[in-house]
Amino acid sequence: MAQKKNSSNRNMERRNFLKRGMLAGAAAIVAPAAAAAQQAPGTPPEDEVLTTDSCGSDYMVDVIKSLGFEYVCANPGSSFRGMQESILNYGGNRNPEFITNCHEESAVAMAHGYYKAEGKPMAVLAHGTVGLQHASMAIYNAWCDRVPVYIMLGNYVDAAVRRPAEWYHGVQDCAGMVRDYTKWDDQPASLTHFGESAVRAYKIAMTPPMAPVVLVLDATLQESPLESKTKLPIPRLTMPAPPQGEAGAVAELARLLVASENPVLVADRLARTTAAMPLLIELAETLQAAVIDQGSRMNFPSLHPLNQTQRAAAAVGEADVVVGLEVADFWATVNSLRDQLHRSTRKTTKPGAKLATITTGDLYIRSNYQDFRRMADVDLAIAADGEATLPALIEAVKRLITADRKRVFQERGAKLAQASKNARERLREAATFAWDASPVSTARVAAELWAQIKNEDWALVSNYYSEAGVWPRRLWNFDKSYQWLGHAGGGGIGYGAPSSVGAALANKKHGRFSVSLQTDGDLMYAPGVLWTAAHHRIPLLSVMLNNRGYHQELMHVQRMCNQRNRGIDRGTMGSTLTDPNIDFSKVAQGLGVHGEGPITDPKDLGPALRRAVAAVKRGEPALVDVVTQPR
Repeated sequence: MAQKKNSSNRNMERRNFLKRGMLAGAAAIVAPAAAAAQQAPGTPPEDEVLTTDSCGSDYMVDVIKSLGFEYVCANPGSSFRGMQESILNYGGNRNPEFITNCHEESAVAMAHGYYKAEGKPMAVLAHGTVGLQHASMAIYNAWCDRVPVYIMLGNYVDAAVRRPAEWYHGVQDCAGMVRDYTKWDDQPASLTHFGESAVRAYKIAMTPPMAPVVLVLDATLQESPLESKTKLPIPRLTMPAPPQGEAGAVAELARLLVASENPVLVADRLARTTAAMPLLIELAETLQAAVIDQGSRMNFPSLHPLNQTQRAAAAVGEADVVVGLEVADFWATVNSLRDQLHRSTRKTTKPGAKLATITTGDLYIRSNYQDFRRMADVDLAIAADGEATLPALIEAVKRLITADRKRVFQERGAKLAQASKNARERLREAATFAWDASPVSTARVAAELWAQIKNEDWALVSNYYSEAGVWPRRLWNFDKSYQWLGHAGGGGIGYGAPSSVGAALANKKHGRFSVSLQTDGDLMYAPGVLWTAAHHRIPLLSVMLNNRGYHQELMHVQRMCNQRNRGIDRGTMGSTLTDPNIDFSKVAQGLGVHGEGPITDPKDLGPALRRAVAAVKRGEPALVDVVTQPR
């Protein structure tokens, strides 16, 4: 409380100085000109009010503070200048603290990564039309990943008060351009309206299925004087309990699982909180069932003997019951699509296999953007939150298990453990291929990095939709809920670097060592976020997998070349990042980050990583540029 009082006193002193001292001095200097101006038409009246001790955005900050936001990310913009000033001075730049970004897409992606590391949302401010247009790709990623990002947009609603430039940046329906991929939006017309909508937006964003929300802050409402705060109560936040599965359906699923000879549990967005992984372990061990972790969240320990992720196709093919737990694309789990000249599909489950799902995806869907995937033919669909339903499912399973079934489960568990061990041994052998190659193999990068961080309290904070995630998942020991954050959701390039910085910001207060396997094409979308990491002292080790191209897109073009019998030689055009090669170590150094590389000889990798790890442990961001094999 003392800190808040001191902050308020400083604010009063600052504002009184502006009003009584600075303005009085300025008036003496310009008095002759002012006297002449009094006779000119359009001159402001003598009693025009130039300062105020409180304003609408002060109340807005009180509301935001009540919701527990630690940070607000933004690229500064004039339409939320009132809110920014209140955060910095009235709010003391604490809870939330203003994090400066060089691009709105980076601001939202930082909030995306922050939530997945911390389990609570970060606020984002964006400037009118242009700020939202910059932010839209990252909002779409968060939508597809069902991550709650809390976005506040500045906008001058009243056309009569807009300055000339504000006409380009003002709009009647500011949130309209992202309404197809946000869960809720509102444009409050009063401060009381703002208070209620701010709390409502938080509840909506954080209630499964989670998703981004948007509040439009009228700039006039932010900047207008506040007569009395006593008339403006702050609504109380009460979070609803997440929806659980209907009791009869849960009992039916338990019966299917206990009677099954080869059940498979497939988890994707299941782990909404840190409680999910222990619950999934308990269910899997009770049944001695195979588990496939599709990786949108950290759902299951990577080296657990029941983890069959590295032999997922075989496990699904053997199953007589497949259960999807918050699986974004269950159709692709039990079917395959062959991308040839004529695309074809086939079922990957054996005849008679029973399919069941527990997902909030059945509770909420939008029509325009097609992120809901193909419809799978399931035998039992439970529209509920997967994590919230697990305790009841575990108890229902335990009630049905007999001594005979338990013996069957134990035999099954032993077979699964051996299959998992064999799969890991094959992957370790595969990692040795091209060990001494130059450019450096991605497997060696993962192995060398693991040797440097395995004794730290580490967290891999980067996207996994590439070799950036494949080899760590094969070689490292993931057993804590914060060690893996999943992917971008919408697959938008430019997510990886800023989301990693956002996650590293969340990990900072916990003392975790944050590491990112960063791809080159992704970083070039938003290199300015390295400056944000340096400026705000966010410790993060970024290890570049620099294959000097957009390799996935290159392969797609080469596939077209093959289909059309034209040869693949020209298929690299337009998809490579060469001539000139990008020196990411110099880019990093220029933005205030410790930089190493570019490394082409694998023998140089270990020493460079050790130096970079030391820099991060001193509290600095560091980047190691490694020129790698394409995959």
